Amino acid sequence: MDDFFLFAVSLAVTLLGLVGSMRAYRRRGAGSALRGTAWSLVPMAAYLTGLTAWATDLVFSPVKWAGVVLLGLAGVLYLVSGVMLRRGAAGGGKGADKGAAEARPADQRGAGRRAEKKAIEPKRSADIDPDLADIENILRRRGIS
Repeated sequence: MDDFFLFAVSLAVTLLGLVGSMRAYRRRGAGSALRGTAWSLVPMAAYLTGLTAWATDLVFSPVKWAGVVLLGLAGVLYLVSGVMLRRGAAGGGKGADKGAAEARPADQRGAGRRAEKKAIEPKRSADIDPDLADIENILRRRGIS
């Protein structure tokens, strides 16, 4: 883009914003006018710092857009890997369960499951109401008792 064109657009947007800020001062007061003035000065400041030239180069360059897309993809992959690692650490993940099961001897693999089943089965006694035994079993399995 031509440097003069960028200057003209930045100046025009800044002047329109300042005119709008004057109108805001008359209608809503000094606070709104100061906020409008601050936002109005941003386009000219961007031009003077070179940010406008950088942004127009970014917008109109397919190579730079490809870089932005790759950067976004890298960020998404990083976030997904963090979620996967967190789930693996907390729950053991499918791969961790398989490796741990294969590491134990065959006679101990089923022993853990049998012990869990025995712990879950309700203990029936004469003082427990048979109608409430199922509810007590559910509460016991969830750790509420």
